[in-house]
Amino acid sequence: MPDVVKTGVDGLDSILNGGIVRDATVLVSGNPGTGKSIFGIQYLYEGVTEFDERGVYISFEENAEDIRQAAESVGFDRWEELVESGDIKVYDKRRMLREQDFTSAVDGLLEDFSSDEYDRLVLDSLTMFQLFFDDEREKRTYLLKFSDVLKQYGLTSLLINEQGAMFPETEIGLENFLTDGNIYFIQTPTDSGVNRYIWVAKMRKQDINTDIFPLEIGEGGITVYEQAGGFSMMGKNESPF
Repeated sequence: MPDVVKTGVDGLDSILNGGIVRDATVLVSGNPGTGKSIFGIQYLYEGVTEFDERGVYISFEENAEDIRQAAESVGFDRWEELVESGDIKVYDKRRMLREQDFTSAVDGLLEDFSSDEYDRLVLDSLTMFQLFFDDEREKRTYLLKFSDVLKQYGLTSLLINEQGAMFPETEIGLENFLTDGNIYFIQTPTDSGVNRYIWVAKMRKQDINTDIFPLEIGEGGITVYEQAGGFSMMGKNESPF
């Protein structure tokens, strides 16, 4: 059995047969509002409070105050305390985007990674990260470099990827080749709002359940209902695709 890192999300670790393989890099995709950022926050928060594993949150889209408010909105009231203690290190958009080029931004990250020991990392989002680059070749070079850096420093990482479509876009891009797993967050409209689902499509070195499962976001973050497949909530003959 491989050494795994528990996500701390009720139900998801069971689907993953224990958690994410240590040092793996996982692509987390979905359209806005599906719960991807809350998942990243929960992964780091539970990592510190439940498993004594320190984490790094890199955001190209939000400032530190926005991230704190998102954490506290689902009951992670110790978020600011953990940031102040250094157990969670936040690089927000003001810090990441103040550099004139990507190399300078990454050099700052490497300096901190080498001086402090962290176990978990969340990048929010890979979509914004890729805007640093002027051409496809440069983007590929630095994505490869960044992926290698994460593994070099022993980080088990979530790379959040924004999608515009309602349902998963599963075409194979470079980011799919660089990552060890793919998790999709899905939402479908209903008369009263939306239903949310999670689909673990791939995890290298792991025996996983690849069904689609419903999830809820509330106090305490995300809960996945592993005993109820997504299709059962939408009707026996309906599919979310």
